[in-house]
Amino acid sequence: MLLSVPLPFTTQAALSEAAAPPMAPKKPRVTTKFGDRRVDPYAWLRDKGDPAVKRYLEAENRYTDAVMKPLEGLRETLYKEILGRIQETDESAPYRRHGYWYYQREIEGLQYPIYCRRKGAMDAPEEVILDVNALATGHAYTSIGILDVSPDAGKLAYTVDFTGYRQYALHVKDLSSGELSRDCAQRVTSLAWAADNATLFYVQEHKTTKRSYRLYRHRLGSPKNELVPKADLLYEEADELFDIGVSDTRSEAYVVMAAVSKDTSEMRVLPTTDPGGRFEVILPRRAGHEYYLDHRGDEFFIRTNDKGRNFRIVRAPVSDPSPRNWRQVVAHRPLVMIEEVHLFRDFWVMVERDKGLIDLRFTDFATGGSHYLAFDEKAYCAHPGANYEFDAKRFRFVYESFVTPRSWYDYDVCSRTRTLLKRQPVLGPFDPAQYTSEALAAVARDGTRVPISLVYKTSLRGKGPRPLLLYGYGSYGIPMDPWFSTSRISLLDRGMIFAIAHVRGGGDRGRLWYDAGKLLVKKNSFTDFIACAESLVRRRYTSPAHLVIQGGSAGGLLMGAVTNMRPDLFKAVIAQVPFLDVITTMLDASLPLTVGEYLEWGNPNERRFYKYMRGYSPYDNLKKRAYPAIFAETSLNDSQVGYWEAAKYVAKLRALKTDRNPLLLRTIMEAGHGGASGRYDALKEIAFIYAFVLDQVGLAS
Repeated sequence: MLLSVPLPFTTQAALSEAAAPPMAPKKPRVTTKFGDRRVDPYAWLRDKGDPAVKRYLEAENRYTDAVMKPLEGLRETLYKEILGRIQETDESAPYRRHGYWYYQREIEGLQYPIYCRRKGAMDAPEEVILDVNALATGHAYTSIGILDVSPDAGKLAYTVDFTGYRQYALHVKDLSSGELSRDCAQRVTSLAWAADNATLFYVQEHKTTKRSYRLYRHRLGSPKNELVPKADLLYEEADELFDIGVSDTRSEAYVVMAAVSKDTSEMRVLPTTDPGGRFEVILPRRAGHEYYLDHRGDEFFIRTNDKGRNFRIVRAPVSDPSPRNWRQVVAHRPLVMIEEVHLFRDFWVMVERDKGLIDLRFTDFATGGSHYLAFDEKAYCAHPGANYEFDAKRFRFVYESFVTPRSWYDYDVCSRTRTLLKRQPVLGPFDPAQYTSEALAAVARDGTRVPISLVYKTSLRGKGPRPLLLYGYGSYGIPMDPWFSTSRISLLDRGMIFAIAHVRGGGDRGRLWYDAGKLLVKKNSFTDFIACAESLVRRRYTSPAHLVIQGGSAGGLLMGAVTNMRPDLFKAVIAQVPFLDVITTMLDASLPLTVGEYLEWGNPNERRFYKYMRGYSPYDNLKKRAYPAIFAETSLNDSQVGYWEAAKYVAKLRALKTDRNPLLLRTIMEAGHGGASGRYDALKEIAFIYAFVLDQVGLAS
């Protein structure tokens, strides 16, 4: 029987015995906006080139290690448990493209995947097209961004980042000779091949703001496969609210350049057979209008929100796709979000979100008949897989849930039968039947019902409150579907419940759900999360003494905001690469991503947005009082959320908090927004965090 209050945590003695925590010097910087005077004592921590900054971060790391030292054994146990569930030597489900079967292999002891292919059939000789382990030699961090093979299957274009800053360099490899291009383009975010196999279109981001803004045409050069040093600049996006990207349609008939802001889009197309031609606009941008397209034969299918926020589908002739020629295929439905449309020669697929769950609808072009693919569980995650072949008769999709490992299926659209190609191996004594998944709802203070998904080991549920880890995000319209995790089993098997709060601001219930948690109603995300936590406490799933919360990036903002609003409700907080200094960041247009984010958070150069942000910005609203235990993790090379946000937050909180709960900052010195790049290093990070979580709720022994 779990005690009503957790046992004293193992790190308490270490916290008492450890040297005093680092106290960052105060160097006040005063700013005034709209008559509001803000004093920032720790603005100096943003200067990455200042040796004192690195010394401070390293001191925080040493302090964190000292406090966590009693948990070394638990961390090692967790790491071995998590690793022990993984089939270290494994192979992905292969997919077909341009006459080859492509897949990736992982080998025990190696950090990175090996990308391979076989011609015609899977019993043909293997060709290694890219060994990331070899590429990573001499680098502490290695991340592959794009892998794209030319239509004739003779060349591989790929991008790689060696710092974690998410600035990827483009290389082209001749798959016959193995030669690499001598010249490469920097800061490439997307690319597409022309039909001639010798022309690449790529998009480059700005070196400072990281906005994807320039489209280039690159002709491959000599037989040595060198890229021509001077690429042709075809387009430069002047509006700082917009990013651009380039891709091709599944039919491989068109290259598509998309200009997209948070609420508006514009598409341009170019036949792949005319690489020297000009991109033509489908429909000029109009503020608030989003549309996206795919191609088949003499038609475009267009997903548009011109008649409602959750989109409808129209078809238009390639010869004149202007709105006067649009014919509706699927009408807008207020409660059903149309997320994607995928066209094939004989059928098309619509990805819908209804009541928070994904549905796949298949329509036969010959008969016009439609049907849905049925899923067995009440809460699950499903999405399209690798579907590169326009002539395909089967549709690849991926399915998982809290209790079902990630599974790859091929669905025969004609016979309506599915074939399981691969299920994520879970080694050891894992039985899905031993776990229970539930779907609940909390009532927000405005009456909105906010979904909660949760999972626990049935035999350990008991009747009283249990330790519970509540996860949240709630931004950018990104849904948090219930995903499977082999690592999470280590929490569940120790009696912990895992839950997701599907708060407004995410895309969990469509575009209207997103709209209700952004800009001047962003606080809905925070109050929704608190309502979910309170509901779980009221229903005796947990208690404030057993409740740990977790979120990363924009979810880190959520963590900071709700901790300020209700510090009494949570035992501990995990904030990963957290966005905490909202006003300072959003007032600095020189930082990566800031201007484009005005449509998400608002522009604090306008009084109404400044005042609203001022009311919730976690860094600006810290006070002298008691706080829960807090573990903040950041990365020195993070380009999405500066490391200094977490560093400043911890420094300020150290000077204000009145409690003796742990306050730990961990900076990964050779990584970016996603943490460590190697798979073993990533597992060690998870074990570190889980040890802290389990310790805080009395489950460390």
